[in-house]
Formats: sequence, structure tokens, C-alpha cells
Amino acid sequence: MALLRGLFWFALFIVFTFSFVVLFEYGPRDFAKGVWKEYARVKSFAVKQTERIGKTKKNR
Repeated sequence: MALLRGLFWFALFIVFTFSFVVLFEYGPRDFAKGVWKEYARVKSFAVKQTERIGKTKKNR
């Protein structure tokens, strides 16, 4: 149960941190557009990192 509670708080922390970054970067007026832009940036970063990891594993 403690693990589940810890995962919940970690997920909540990630959501609020993401929201704060979007609010800080784009402001309250462009919040909805900013969410999609930041989501695309995070997704592209994650894809690049996983491709890099895949390439290093293939070279072993």
C-alpha cells in the first residue's frame, strides 16, 4: 500500500511540475496551447533518448 501511495505522489508531482513549467513558459492565456507544445517537446526528447539507447545496445 505504501508503494501505491508513493507512486501516486510521484505522479502528482510530475503533473504539477509539468503544469508549472507550462504556466511559467506560456502564461495563463496560452496554457492549453502550451500544454500541447510542451507535451510534443517531452515526447520528442523521450523518443530521441530511447533511440539512442537502442543504438548503443545494437552496437554491443
